[in-house]
Amino acid sequence: MTFSKSMLLIGLISAVVGLGACSTQGDLGQASQADIQATASAATAMPRFAGGEKIHITVFNEPTLSGDYDVDPNGVVSLPLAGTVRAVGLTQSQFEQELAKKFRSEYLRDPKVTVTILQYRPVYLVGEVEKQGEYPYKPGLNVLTALAMAGGGTYRANRNYVLIQHIGDKGMKEYPQTSATLILPGDLIRVPERYF
Repeated sequence: MTFSKSMLLIGLISAVVGLGACSTQGDLGQASQADIQATASAATAMPRFAGGEKIHITVFNEPTLSGDYDVDPNGVVSLPLAGTVRAVGLTQSQFEQELAKKFRSEYLRDPKVTVTILQYRPVYLVGEVEKQGEYPYKPGLNVLTALAMAGGGTYRANRNYVLIQHIGDKGMKEYPQTSATLILPGDLIRVPERYF
């Protein structure tokens, strides 16, 4: 883990622990059925590229252009010859078309490009879990699997719901602690303390 990622994780954990100490200030309440369905749709939809992901680009018969690249926090990829190409918000096929167009105008006659996501943005688990921290995201990840990656809940952990903040949300919402609750790349998941 790089120094900047370590500092980000420490900052996230500190902020969430601070939030946990002051009830649920900043939380947006319980997730509605529409919120749950929107999350499930986003988790099962064709993925769109986002900052912080690692991708592999293959340009057929061009090994010097093929390789692993990072989508930077601004959502762009820096490529040899093509320069910077915006990837954020594009699906795999849209980004492949964009790259082919860029390579065609700059260098190649009829480029064949494929792109795969090697590593999604990680998810963060904090609160009443055995091992707080950053964990890799995989498509289809649900709340129970995410909690298992963090060693499960502590003896104080709430067993009914978790608080989740998706990228772009203003606060956390309560989601049921079930396998039907899907996780998105970059989610911050907090397991609150249970009150007896």
